Amino acid sequence: MSENTEVAIVSEETLHNKIYSIRGYKVMIDFELAEIYGYETKNFNRQVKNNLAKFEGDDFMFQLSNEELEELSRCKKFTMNRGTGRGKNIKYNPYVFTEQGIYMLMTVLRGELAIKQSRALIRTFKKMKDYIIDNRELIGQREYIQISMKTAENMRDISKLKEDIDSVEKQMSDVMKQLNEVVTKSDLSDMMDSFVNDDDNGWLMYNTKYCTADLAYSEIYSQAKKSIYVVDNYIGLRTLVLLKNAPVGVDITIFSDNVGKKLHKIEYKDFCMEYPMIKMTLKRSGGVYHDRFIVLDYGTDIERIFLCGASSKDAGARITSIVEDYGIEKYKMLINSLINNKNLVLT
Repeated sequence: MSENTEVAIVSEETLHNKIYSIRGYKVMIDFELAEIYGYETKNFNRQVKNNLAKFEGDDFMFQLSNEELEELSRCKKFTMNRGTGRGKNIKYNPYVFTEQGIYMLMTVLRGELAIKQSRALIRTFKKMKDYIIDNRELIGQREYIQISMKTAENMRDISKLKEDIDSVEKQMSDVMKQLNEVVTKSDLSDMMDSFVNDDDNGWLMYNTKYCTADLAYSEIYSQAKKSIYVVDNYIGLRTLVLLKNAPVGVDITIFSDNVGKKLHKIEYKDFCMEYPMIKMTLKRSGGVYHDRFIVLDYGTDIERIFLCGASSKDAGARITSIVEDYGIEKYKMLINSLINNKNLVLT
């Protein structure tokens, strides 16, 4: 089950040729990933099955249907002869791994080769996303909205994975001892840094702690029990994306004059269609607010308020801070006036 250390590090061109678009995801096939990592396909899949809980959900991996396999077989860059341990007469349809699934593989596959190949894979996916962002005028608005939301979600998940390196390393240690292979914390950290430490992800100070912007907002919103109020005159699609992981059943109200009209009606409509479980209302802020606030569970005995140095739509674009203000009484008059404001109408 050990990997073949003679396998060459894959080139960017080779990786691009092994990435396919299926079900709206950019994916790679199990036997081609096995080849890249120097595993026989059956041993590669055994490693995945031994850690199946890490790959639950189609956004990590899924098995191709007969129709999808037939369509893929017509692709010029795809042949069923490729890969180790799988020939023309396969007994089952292959599995494919999404970008998030490939990130998770780095916690399952071990050894120096796996580290190097994972770096190459991550950099390739990052360049693909950079290309999409740089050429967004060539992409339909709806498609760009969907890509933006998925990218933000991936970045948040990767950041959380980096935060959990210690626990992941502990889970891996028992198996690694049996195999006499060692993946150090610094190796895994460096690999994550090659993707996570990017300007698109952004960093800020949250209660004196230096962390990614996505993680800071996610941590704040996740603490809400009843309601979330966001007071921010400058909002955009990113504002919505950061809120999408708020607890189910929490009422969300955004108070904003939408200065510059950064959030458009089509974006809001598509977001609501994508996440129908989210209960969100838009209200005007009345043109008197400069600072930004997040209020959790207003009117309850667990009410909390956070002061934000920048708009959430620009989270992480520049170094800024979010701090909790424990003197909540002084805000009651302001918040009560906001609640009575008219709804915000997007264009």
